[in-house]
Amino acid sequence: MKPALAPDPSKTPSDRWALASLSLAILLSSLGTSIANVALPTLALAFDASFQQVQWIVLAYLLAITTLIVSVGRLGDLVGRRRLLLAGLLLFTGASALCGIAPTLWLLIAARAAQGVGAAVMMALAMALVGETVPKAKTGRAMGLLGTMSAVGTALGPTLGGVLISGFGWRAIFLVIVPLGILTFLLAYRGLPAGSARSKTDRAGFDVVGTLLLALTLAAYALAVTVGRGSFGALNLALLLVGVLGAGLFVLVETKTATPLIRLEMFRNPVLSAGLATSALVLTVAMATLVLGPFYLSRALALDPAMVGLVMSSGPIFSALSGIPAGRLVDRLGASFISVAGLIAMVAGSLALCVLPMTFGIAGYVAALALVAPGYQLFQAANNTTVMMDVPADRRGVVSGLLNLSRNLGGLTGASVMGAVFALATGTVDVAAAHPADVTTGMQTTFMVAAMLIVVALAIAVVGRVLAVRRPSDLKA
Repeated sequence: MKPALAPDPSKTPSDRWALASLSLAILLSSLGTSIANVALPTLALAFDASFQQVQWIVLAYLLAITTLIVSVGRLGDLVGRRRLLLAGLLLFTGASALCGIAPTLWLLIAARAAQGVGAAVMMALAMALVGETVPKAKTGRAMGLLGTMSAVGTALGPTLGGVLISGFGWRAIFLVIVPLGILTFLLAYRGLPAGSARSKTDRAGFDVVGTLLLALTLAAYALAVTVGRGSFGALNLALLLVGVLGAGLFVLVETKTATPLIRLEMFRNPVLSAGLATSALVLTVAMATLVLGPFYLSRALALDPAMVGLVMSSGPIFSALSGIPAGRLVDRLGASFISVAGLIAMVAGSLALCVLPMTFGIAGYVAALALVAPGYQLFQAANNTTVMMDVPADRRGVVSGLLNLSRNLGGLTGASVMGAVFALATGTVDVAAAHPADVTTGMQTTFMVAAMLIVVALAIAVVGRVLAVRRPSDLKA
């Protein structure tokens, strides 16, 4: 056995408290997304609002995370990750309480945006702080644990939300987060190491202009692929153009400023570039299973809503069960091998979704998810470990933010683009009323495309690893 894997006498119970607090931070940020979705019909009635209005309860949270996650990661590098994470936990907890007592819809939406800012801090810095609390030899299992907690939050949200709404009303879904947030804060305060902040000179050089441009760019793109509920009109095109213009200005500013938010030369590192690209592609496919699955199960397999929910929950459950084993395999067999294995499993699962449900019904659908979900967790644990392993200490926050951003953008793109592929393949705008045979055709076509996207991700991962071996100096860029 390698000496690096032997028990570390320097590890203390506070290290375990630290990892517990990081895991809970990821759980809460994931729960904040999933628990609100189930409440939208109830909230529409409670506030006498349209669906287009109440959907901002979810959208405000996601937009805050997407637009700020890189910036808060960089801010953590400058002012201290522990300090900023504690502030993020307080903001998330306080905003959750405000959501629970909000008297109007628009105050609830504003509180959800504040909650999303706190979640962005938690997501960006939890992964970055793993490097300060876990030995390198155990990084994979720590990443696997974070992946498990994210999946648990996603799986738990709809069920917990439904129970709380039925028993105590919609306010309970936000108020239940408050004691969990307080617990997480106390664990983090006790267990996280007191990292050193950068000098005041460095802090004064925080790239405000770049931060604002990146936020504008990401907000424009996120809105372009989410507004319109699947249609792409003049507003979507205008937002997309704003996003493209903002991206160009952002790159220009980053090349001119002395203290850029993102050092563009970092992308010469093939491990980082390949890791971000493959992460976005994988999340595009993973989101397709969540967005399109209910249409196929209800229309083609004629399941009632309760059964649809039960079958859909199998994916997050498989993810939750496979996260920690995936991390252990990364530590034992190596991140590169496990990353490739995870992508191959996702290709097989995507192809299985084209065939097995049509032959074996519900059992075939669940069997396909039993390939996709563990494959996803294998890839995530390996990819996160690979990208974060050799990042310089002063850039862990921003790189963690970029990794989370790639997943968010992949999820947003998957919901939009894969939904469009599905609608195009069914041959109807109103997918909810499509003929079962057309829905089946749409399902097969969409997941054939999904399989091809994962093959592209596999090629990028292999090329990135080959380039990293040939040009190891780029790993320090």
